[in-house]
Amino acid sequence: MNSLNEQYEEKVRPCIDLIDSLRSLGVEKDLALPAIAVIGDQSSGKSSVLEALSGVALPRGSGIVTRCPLELKMKRKKEGEDWYGKISYQDREEELDDPTTVEKKIREAQDDMAGVGLGISDELISLEIASPDVPDLTLIDLPGIARVAVKGQPENIGDQIKRLIQKFITKQETISLVVVPCNVDIATTEALKMAQQVDPEGERTLGILTKPDLVDKGTEENVVEIVHNEVIQLKKGYMIVKCRGQKEITEKVSLTEAIEREKAFFQDHAYFHTLYSDGHATVPKLAEKLTLELVHHIEKSLPRLEEQIEEKLKQTQTELDRYGSGPPTDPVERQVFLIDKVTEFCQDVVSVTKGEELKCGEKLNVFSSLRKEFGKWKTLLENSGENCEHIWSTCLESEPVRVFLVFVLLSQKTQ
Repeated sequence: MNSLNEQYEEKVRPCIDLIDSLRSLGVEKDLALPAIAVIGDQSSGKSSVLEALSGVALPRGSGIVTRCPLELKMKRKKEGEDWYGKISYQDREEELDDPTTVEKKIREAQDDMAGVGLGISDELISLEIASPDVPDLTLIDLPGIARVAVKGQPENIGDQIKRLIQKFITKQETISLVVVPCNVDIATTEALKMAQQVDPEGERTLGILTKPDLVDKGTEENVVEIVHNEVIQLKKGYMIVKCRGQKEITEKVSLTEAIEREKAFFQDHAYFHTLYSDGHATVPKLAEKLTLELVHHIEKSLPRLEEQIEEKLKQTQTELDRYGSGPPTDPVERQVFLIDKVTEFCQDVVSVTKGEELKCGEKLNVFSSLRKEFGKWKTLLENSGENCEHIWSTCLESEPVRVFLVFVLLSQKTQ
C-alpha cells in the first residue's frame, strides 16, 4: 500500500480530488465523469477485494448485500495520522471515528434508501475513508448480479441489477473492474459478458481473479494463462488476489496479517509465483495498478470533459437568455414589470381567440394544436352515437381544449 512515492502522490491526489469534487456537486447528472465501477456475479469475492483495499469491513453475506451503488473514496494520510471516515447519502451526512462501525452504517443507509429487505436502489451512498494504510483511489461498488430471485425479492431483480450496472458501465468514461472467481469458467460469467457488450475491444475493462486457493488441481495453468491475457484479451489486463475467506474472518485475522499471508501464498505457489514476480498478484499491487489506471483515465478524459462543460454552459446561457433579465429588484419597477407581462399575456389570448397564430418557443404553435383538437371533435361528433354529455366530458379531457376555453374566458374579461 505504501509503495507509491511522494512525488507521484502529489500528481495522483489532485486528479482524483478534482473528479470527486465534481461528483459531489452533482455534475454527473449532466456529464459523465471518469470512474472505476466494480462489478461481479454474486459471491465472486467483490466485497473481499474492496475490504482489502479500504481496510474496513463492508456488508457481507449470501444473496444481495450491496443494494445501492457505493462510492468508496479512499485518501491516503501521512503516517501517524488518525483514521477518518464519513458517510453521505440523500441529505444526510455523518462523520465516523471508528472503522468497525462502517458496515453497520452502510446497512442502515441501504435500508433507508432501498427499504428493509432485499430490494435495490440506484441512489448513491458515498463513503470517504482517510488513513495511512489506504491508496489514493475512488471506486464505485455495484450490486452483485443475481440470476434467480429469492424469497422477498421481486421476480425481475436480476433485470433491475443489470439495468443499474449498465447505467454505469455504458459510459465511455467508466473503467469496468470485473471480479471473477478462479474456480469458475471465466467465459460464462455474466459480469464479463456485460462488460464485453459495452466494451467489445476490452479497452476499458480490467479483470480481477479471486479465490486462487479454491482452484481445482490440474487447472492452475489455465489461471496463469488468463492472467497473462492469453484467453480473453483485455487491453488493461488482469490481476489476481487472495483475500480473507470466511474462515479467516471467523478467526479474526486482521487485514494486515491477511496481506502478509497473501504474499506468502503467491511466493510459495508452484504455479502462481510467476504471477507475483511479474507484478500481477496481491492486493497492494492491485492498488497501485488501479490508481495508475484511474489517473491515466482522468487525464485522458479531461479534454473531452472540458468540452462537455463548455457546451453545457452555452446551452444553459442560451436558456437563461430566453427568460430575459428577470424581474427588477426595485419594488416600483417590479410592479410595472408585472403589469407589462400581464398585458402581453392578454394580448396573446385575444390573438388566439381571433384565430391568429401564436408561437410559444421554437416548436409549439397553439393555433395549430387547437385546430387538430377541433378535428378530433368533428370526427367524434360524426361517428359517435353517445349522448352529448359524455362527448362534452371526453372533449374536456384534452388539455389544449381546456387551455383554449380559459383563453376565451380571459379575453372576454379583458375586452
